[in-house]
Amino acid sequence: MAALTREETEALIQEVLEVYPEKAKKDRAKHLAVNDHEANAKKCITSNRKSLPGVMTIRGCAYAGSKGVVWGPIKDMIHISHGPVGCGQYSRAGRRNYYVGVTGVNAFGEMNFTSDFQERDIVFGGDKKLAKLIDEIEELFPLNKGISVQSECPIGLIGDDIEAVSKKATAKFGKTVVPVRCEGFRGVSQSLGHHIANDAIRDWVIGNRDAKEFASTPYDVAIIGDYNIGGDAWSSRILLEEMGLRVVAQWSGDGTLAEMENTPKVKLNLLHCYRSMNYISRHMEEKYGIPWVEYNFFGPTKVEESLRKIATYFDDTIKEGAERVIAKYKAMMDAVIAKYRPRLEGKKVMLYVGGLRPRHVIGAYEDLGMEVVGTGYEFAHNDDYERTVKEMGNATLLYDDVTGFEFEEFVKKVKPDLVGSGIKEKFIFQKMGIPFRQMHSWDYSGPYHGYDGFAIFARDMDMTLNNPCWKTQTPPWKKNDDAAPLAAAA
Repeated sequence: MAALTREETEALIQEVLEVYPEKAKKDRAKHLAVNDHEANAKKCITSNRKSLPGVMTIRGCAYAGSKGVVWGPIKDMIHISHGPVGCGQYSRAGRRNYYVGVTGVNAFGEMNFTSDFQERDIVFGGDKKLAKLIDEIEELFPLNKGISVQSECPIGLIGDDIEAVSKKATAKFGKTVVPVRCEGFRGVSQSLGHHIANDAIRDWVIGNRDAKEFASTPYDVAIIGDYNIGGDAWSSRILLEEMGLRVVAQWSGDGTLAEMENTPKVKLNLLHCYRSMNYISRHMEEKYGIPWVEYNFFGPTKVEESLRKIATYFDDTIKEGAERVIAKYKAMMDAVIAKYRPRLEGKKVMLYVGGLRPRHVIGAYEDLGMEVVGTGYEFAHNDDYERTVKEMGNATLLYDDVTGFEFEEFVKKVKPDLVGSGIKEKFIFQKMGIPFRQMHSWDYSGPYHGYDGFAIFARDMDMTLNNPCWKTQTPPWKKNDDAAPLAAAA
């Protein structure tokens, strides 16, 4: 299907909105837009607002943003889900944050530590239970380097003093114990959980080693906001080290408490996921004078741009190193594109993901000759859309906190060849006969970052789109077309 014109896209939005009551229609209209390179993104679409009651939102909560995203991947700390058991179990190991270590000995990322709140704890409070839990953790897992207390909803509602318990435990064991007020009812999405987690890192971790000696070099950097999903941070780190940089810290994915504490010693912070980690990056810039720069390692075009941008912060040694790395992998990338682009050229993609992916992966698709015709965020802010507008084509669809109904209707009308979204949407679209990639955790594949990751990304997109299984299913928009010849024959 040819790309929609601006008028057709605007008409599509109005058609989808017609099912809502007037008040809901007016509200949702602010979250749906036609991309316009000339428009002010802050005015063209509304974001970071409370979801409407009664619609099927795909968002998560503040606890998910803190424990599931920012804190959970720190491998040598134990992260207590303080509250009922369900939240901790649901957020345990689902994001495939790879790490090096022995689980249960010196790494704990795949384990669920919970205070398992019961009714009596709601009535009488859980401070004593939390203190006992920390004592047990120290006895059973003595090699942990620290503990974070991730508050679930009941903790904020009953007013438990997790700060006091944490301070006592820190004094008792001589380890960092961090209270994180990330109750799920706070804010409108997981985005506030990111912010709360960043603030906890600022208040309880960053600065702990300010007075300690550190053997620094002029080329020290930190990778921030890469959660090592499927090994992403490793495939990124390889390139940075090959160009001559020393990666002092990498967090949260495969990260440690010591790396977080040493981050203020670096010369440049490399920020991958802007939405979840821009707060701590800005803090270190203000307090320590450390500059930060966003980078995008999805697809060879963006990798080249990012390597050169990072190199501008250093001397000619690193600039030459960047060019050397780009040249080293060029033949490999040309071969990947030559293999897969003819099979994927002209295919259209619709995305709906969180964090940075709705804009960062666009370049990787374009390297394969594919076109992203619609994209949106679960929990973006206006500055995310400012960064997205220039990456998307004119007259393409933008949707914020899209509802299940809206997303299905957009897909039916736009008729993409591939949908990239999350696990909640995966089986709906597959049952509709539409090729789908789970773009939160790479559908059990990866890494997708860096040059090595792009080869896997291209293979996965080809494997999904050109899988013969789709020939056995008929998308809903083709059913009427298929039925017409049968009716005529009858």
